[in-house]
Amino acid sequence: MENELYNMIFKRKSFHLFRNIGNEHISDDELKDIEKQFTKLKPLVEDIKVKIKIVKEGATCRRGQEYCILFYSEKKDNYLQNIGYLGEQLDLYLVSKNIGTLWFGIGKVEEKQMEGLDFVIMIAIAKVDSPDKFRKDMYKSKRKELKEIWNGANYLEIANIVRFAPSACNTQPWIVDSNEKELKVYRYRKEGKRGIMPKDRVIYYNQIDIGIFLCFLELCLGKNNINYDKDLYAEDNHENERNLTAIYRIK
Repeated sequence: MENELYNMIFKRKSFHLFRNIGNEHISDDELKDIEKQFTKLKPLVEDIKVKIKIVKEGATCRRGQEYCILFYSEKKDNYLQNIGYLGEQLDLYLVSKNIGTLWFGIGKVEEKQMEGLDFVIMIAIAKVDSPDKFRKDMYKSKRKELKEIWNGANYLEIANIVRFAPSACNTQPWIVDSNEKELKVYRYRKEGKRGIMPKDRVIYYNQIDIGIFLCFLELCLGKNNINYDKDLYAEDNHENERNLTAIYRIK
């Protein structure tokens, strides 16, 4: 399954509006399969309680979607990173089923808590009638230059793929320091471009983004048969320009 998710990195795109996607619909069987997939997602942090729910009504998105997938979590260290990591696995799985996706940060929900867990974010989804309507050439996507996000001359073939991870308003809030034996991943905070994000929510969404980035990174490491040990770190001060998120020690 990890190889299939890796392959979907090159196909996925964000459907900012679900238009011209045909007249197919997500079937009841597909909904059941998506719900089964919830139980197969690998968490970034094992002991954080999470609930995921599919709704047709009860969420404000208005992007032409059929359904919204809602993520709820208890609040612990790295809970936002954990949701990004889990959600991106689901994102790539949906793409493999020709279901278009959109991480939607500014949506509102009627049910702000679920079984004592707080709403975090949603992914809007809709069936797409042809794989041709997904991304044809990932490398044409607008992303930062490699030198802006990757320090060192190691694992550049991986770097040139993980830099296409999605992020809120394309902020790409990550920097990696690389050497032969180690990858240090930082959430990078710099004043500037934030699109439609309210200023006081940039750090919130960028913590989700760095979880998405770690999902991409681990899929790439696995694809290249690179074994590693991982240490995850809680941020000491969210306002820091650099916050160490994870160290991957290559075996």
